Amino acid sequence: MATFPPGLGPPQLSAATPRDFPVLLSPCIPTGINPAAYSFNFTVVPGGHPVGYLSAWPTGQSQPVVSTLNDQTGTIVANAAIVPAGTGGDISVYSTNDTQLLIDINGYFAPAGPGGLSLYAATPCRVIDTRHVGSGQPFSGTLSPPVDVVDSVCGSPATAQAYVFNATVVPQGGLGYLTLWPDGQSRPLVSTLNALDGSITNNMAIVPATNGKVDVYVSGITQLILDLSSYFAP
Repeated sequence: MATFPPGLGPPQLSAATPRDFPVLLSPCIPTGINPAAYSFNFTVVPGGHPVGYLSAWPTGQSQPVVSTLNDQTGTIVANAAIVPAGTGGDISVYSTNDTQLLIDINGYFAPAGPGGLSLYAATPCRVIDTRHVGSGQPFSGTLSPPVDVVDSVCGSPATAQAYVFNATVVPQGGLGYLTLWPDGQSRPLVSTLNALDGSITNNMAIVPATNGKVDVYVSGITQLILDLSSYFAP
């Protein structure tokens, strides 16, 4: 079983009880970096009862009257969110009901300085729709070949070092999870979205890339649609 630094592991979130998470204690953030904000994927695992809603905000600020994620069915649900760093780099989370919570990080925003990346808006564009690629059949496991973003019809520049996608699955039966990651790296133990009930499901994802390509893994059988909305580049 994975071990986590103090404050980043058990217990589960308790109903209507805000909890602070010391993000900088995580090995995901390099030592000495003090991010201004984080790019997270939040996943609730409620154990069969509705979560209601979950909110995330910078520690030290007042709890906002907004939702980061909603779950009225009691199923595993994921949603991406950018959350500013609060006091000590922490974030705070609130859930209306008890739930287990997974927080995956796919990037952070450092204070302005040399060598940074800027976000560039793109004309919304469909990078891939497996229903219209090759045989048009759904896939399972790792998608082959990887998704070639830089050579797609979307025309994103070769200088792009990360992409902002809307990922949509059209599963055949229950889909455990979908993971997107940079081509050429090992598959991470994180999920981009979950669709255990077999419904069409989507989520935003920021995915780095070193060669203009993105790898995909699904723990079920599905079609995949990836729409590009923007990218990060020097």
